[in-house]
Amino acid sequence: MVENGRTGKTVAKKETGEKPICQNKRARINYFIDETYEAGIALVGTEVKALRDGRANLKDSYALIKEGELFLYDVHISPYSHGNRENHNPLRVRKLLMHRQEIKRLYGKSQERGLALIPLRMYFRNGKIKVEIGIGRGKKLYDKREDIKLKEDRRAMERGMRAKNREG
Repeated sequence: MVENGRTGKTVAKKETGEKPICQNKRARINYFIDETYEAGIALVGTEVKALRDGRANLKDSYALIKEGELFLYDVHISPYSHGNRENHNPLRVRKLLMHRQEIKRLYGKSQERGLALIPLRMYFRNGKIKVEIGIGRGKKLYDKREDIKLKEDRRAMERGMRAKNREG
């Protein structure tokens, strides 16, 4: 709580920084992410309250550009627990908010063969909900196997280094 200079009343301090809501864990496993962009999202009241509770899922979600606007599909935001019959539809299509130039740039890149717009994470930044979108190319099965092998090799090297450090 902070005292307001003009009226002398105490008011709640605005939150700053980033607070994660949810992450698309499969995105970096299934796609090579080339670039990331930050977008705002247009929501209704009960969706914001549900997101404050952390009740969202980005699994199997994707973004598309239609008529010069960016939309987010298949994001599941659970209905707000204290909502009434006016609660939101959990799987409705949501509009993403970006500058027109950024959307045009995304559209040009997304028209390239094999590229997709994938939401990577959703978070609060200075009290506003943001979505991080990545432009990614789908991985083949052998790419995924190669990544797993590299990760296992890295772990084995770290284990060996730790054992060596313990000895002397």
